[in-house]
Amino acid sequence: MSLISVCFAVYQNEGSLTILYDRIVRAFETNFPQHSLELIFVNDGSKDNSLKEIIGLKEKHNDERIKIISFSRNFGQMAAILAGWDYATGDAVINMAADLQDSPEQCIEMVKEWENGNEIVVSYRETHGQSFINKLTSRTFYKLLLPKVPPGGFDFVLLARKAMDAINRNKERNRFYQYDILSVGFRIKFIPYHKLERTIGKSQYNLIKRFGNFMVAFISVSYLPLRLMTLLGVSFSISGFIYSLSILNAYFYSGTPFPGWAPIMILLLIIGGLIMLMLGVLGEYIWRIYDEIKGRPKYIVDKEL
Repeated sequence: MSLISVCFAVYQNEGSLTILYDRIVRAFETNFPQHSLELIFVNDGSKDNSLKEIIGLKEKHNDERIKIISFSRNFGQMAAILAGWDYATGDAVINMAADLQDSPEQCIEMVKEWENGNEIVVSYRETHGQSFINKLTSRTFYKLLLPKVPPGGFDFVLLARKAMDAINRNKERNRFYQYDILSVGFRIKFIPYHKLERTIGKSQYNLIKRFGNFMVAFISVSYLPLRLMTLLGVSFSISGFIYSLSILNAYFYSGTPFPGWAPIMILLLIIGGLIMLMLGVLGEYIWRIYDEIKGRPKYIVDKEL
C-alpha cells in the first residue's frame, strides 16, 4: 500500500474547503482503495474562517489523514507550497489549488500515470475559466520562461518521492517551482485539463501580484537581463564612437553649428536612462543575493495539528 500526499496552499478559501475535502476523499476512496491518503492544508495567514473550517473538518470526521500547518502570518503562496512539500511524507505528492479551480477528480488520471511509471505528472491548463487579460499574461509568462512547456502553464502536479526529495534539496528563497520541477529530470508526463472559473470567494491575484511573480521567476531562472545590459552597453558604446567620428569630421571640415546643445542633451538623456535601467536590473539581482545571505526562514509555523 502506497501513501499519497495531497497539499493545498490555503489563503482566504472559506467556503470551498468542505467541498474540496468531500470530493478529494470520494475520488481516492472510490478509485484507489489500495492507497493511503494524506491531506496537508497549509493556512497562509488567512484572515477569514479558512483555518476554523479545516479544523472543523478534522474534528467532524475525526480524520487522522488531515494535517494542518498554520503560518504566523501571510508568507505567500510559494512559502505555503514549500511547507506542504516539507511536511508531505507520501510516496507521491500532489500539489493543487484549494479554490476548486483544479478539479479533484483530475487527480485520478495523475495517479494512474504515476502507477504507470511516470515520476512527474503535470496537469497543464489546456483551457481557462479566466479573463482574457489573465489568459494573455499567463501565456506570455510561460512562453518567456518555459518555452518548451504547453502555453497554458501549470501548477497542478504530482511528484514521485524521488523527484520530491530532489526538489526539496533546493534551498533557494526566491523560487520558480515550475522551473524546479522541470529541471530535476526524471520521467515526466503532461496531461491536459480544464481550469475552472472560481465560484466561491475571490481570487487574491491581481495584476501587480502577477507581475511580481513574473519578476521573481524571470530573475531566478534567467540571465537574459544581464546579457541584454551587456549588449546594450556595447551597442551604445559603438554608436557613440561612430557619432564622435562624425562630430570630429564636422569640426575639421565643415564646421559646427550652434555649440551642439541638442545632440549633447539627447546623448545625456539616452545614456543616463540606460545607466539607470542597468543599475535597476543589477539591483534586482543584488537584492536577491542579499535576501539569500540573510537566511531568514521561508515561513514560520504558528500551529501544527
